[in-house]
Amino acid sequence: MMSLEISNVSVALRGQQILKSVSFEAGAGNCIGIVGPNGSGKSTAMKVLAGLLDPGEGTVKVEGRALAAWTRPELARHLSYLPQNGDVHWPLKVRAVVALGRLPHAPFGAARALDEAAIADAMARCDIAHLAQRPVSTLSGGERARVLLARALATGARVILADEPFAQLDPQHQIHAMEVLKAEASRGATVVVVLHDLALAARCCDRVVVISEGRVAAEGLPRAVLSSDVLRTVFGVDAFIGEHQGSPLVLPIRRRGDLSPVRGSLPHQG
Repeated sequence: MMSLEISNVSVALRGQQILKSVSFEAGAGNCIGIVGPNGSGKSTAMKVLAGLLDPGEGTVKVEGRALAAWTRPELARHLSYLPQNGDVHWPLKVRAVVALGRLPHAPFGAARALDEAAIADAMARCDIAHLAQRPVSTLSGGERARVLLARALATGARVILADEPFAQLDPQHQIHAMEVLKAEASRGATVVVVLHDLALAARCCDRVVVISEGRVAAEGLPRAVLSSDVLRTVFGVDAFIGEHQGSPLVLPIRRRGDLSPVRGSLPHQG
């Protein structure tokens, strides 16, 4: 049984068809990357999976149950959603923001030892323990992004949905945050993450779903899905595709049709 199943989902917003018969699955212990051009429908698909947007057609199942069959408190304990461009609009301290992830388990603020341990663990894994007493409003964009990731992890949910969580992170913290999500999958969670960085998707995801113009254009192992043909057709780029230390390497190098020479040398294959 798959942890997440989205079957033939179509969504229209303001008279425009955003998703068109989208289907894919995500199992426990898997990290699934969703990639695609801007405006292709990736974030809409994530909102449907999170139960924040009703599909006009099709079904979504979580642990084999229709999404509509879950109560909101049940779903809040089971599924953690990190939205695109998330922010905190109050000058709360970092630890208080991360602690919000435990509200589905302790809704009246009666924190237990289990909650305290989950909060401390999430902060340590996201490298923000030293920021615990800082107001979130004083942090950089990248630091706030790590705080919100820690809040999502603190929930201890079996399903984690993250929509472009790395946009404000520097390369070091992008890699670290992706490693954190991979570790969640290795613990048995189902992780679905929207990415623009094709190199991260190729290296870190177990499977990749490519969405283009509201449809699934390709799905499968990164080596198979992130091919030259898909990159040219869907993303409009030529790319270096190779391997580094046993992992696939995808490096977009120029727009499709741009015949200007690529200066410098490309990474070694192998």
